[in-house]
Amino acid sequence: MSTEQSVDSANSVSAPEENNPKKEALKRTPFSKFKKVHSHFRSPLQVADSPKVSPEEEVAELQRKKAQLDSEIAQLEEEGYRVEELDQHIDKLHEYNDIKDIGQSLLGRIAALRGTTTRDLYAHFGLELDD
Repeated sequence: MSTEQSVDSANSVSAPEENNPKKEALKRTPFSKFKKVHSHFRSPLQVADSPKVSPEEEVAELQRKKAQLDSEIAQLEEEGYRVEELDQHIDKLHEYNDIKDIGQSLLGRIAALRGTTTRDLYAHFGLELDD
């Protein structure tokens, strides 16, 4: 048995804890006076402890939601909406957003080349900031 390792009765190997100044100097996260940077990880996704629901209750709830959605679909169809039209509308919105993203990228590049802001270019090209 070496001085760097100790073996317990279950034959597992563990390294002793030691304060090595070289290891302390090689820490990747710098000191921050604003927050604890070496604290334990806390997920931003907070899951509430909801009461346990039986599978039967869960199935009943899902069936209720399905019936509600089916009635909403039937109401929309009565008003004259069709699923095909909605699909076309969604496709056009995706295309519009892609084109708008390209335009925003180009405006950003032009602004960088001219040494100005994108906001100034909006005014120059007669665009609204909401566009």
